[in-house]
Amino acid sequence: MTKSERAQTEIDDHASDVVIAPTSESDAGEVLTLQRAAFVSEAQIYGSADMPPLTQTLAEVEAELRSTSGLSARKDGRLVGVIRFVEDDGVLLIGRIAIAPDVQGEGIGRMLLDAAERASTAGVAELFTGSLSEANIRLYTSCGYEEAERVPQGDGTQQVFLRKPLHQVGDPSEPGASG
Repeated sequence: MTKSERAQTEIDDHASDVVIAPTSESDAGEVLTLQRAAFVSEAQIYGSADMPPLTQTLAEVEAELRSTSGLSARKDGRLVGVIRFVEDDGVLLIGRIAIAPDVQGEGIGRMLLDAAERASTAGVAELFTGSLSEANIRLYTSCGYEEAERVPQGDGTQQVFLRKPLHQVGDPSEPGASG
């Protein structure tokens, strides 16, 4: 068994006890707690805690959960991952992905991305991360996302926008497609 096959087996073993389900406004407290824990490492990378995932209030998370779609990942009942997304004009806009620090690298982010993509009827998915967030960029490119644009932030960093085509014509996963 190769190293990558062993790693995938380990991810599959961890993933088998993860339950993916829609989020609701009642999840807001847990989502906020998880989000703050998950984004501490991003704050360290960028040298600032002044970022929306860390400054957002409970009321703002509740409002966001009412106005967007989202999925949660639970392991033994514990919230370990969350993703938020909306469809706009044929584009699946993927928002905040947060994974509990102690389970990062177990494939939960990949599972949430895949579930959001499968739930969508959009032709393309788009997400963004910061240019210093190398682990995020590696994850997204390994999931089929390609860099589409870099937007300078005025501090030497860029927002990196990545896109991925979804539901191509003839793709068996396309809603209504046969295959």
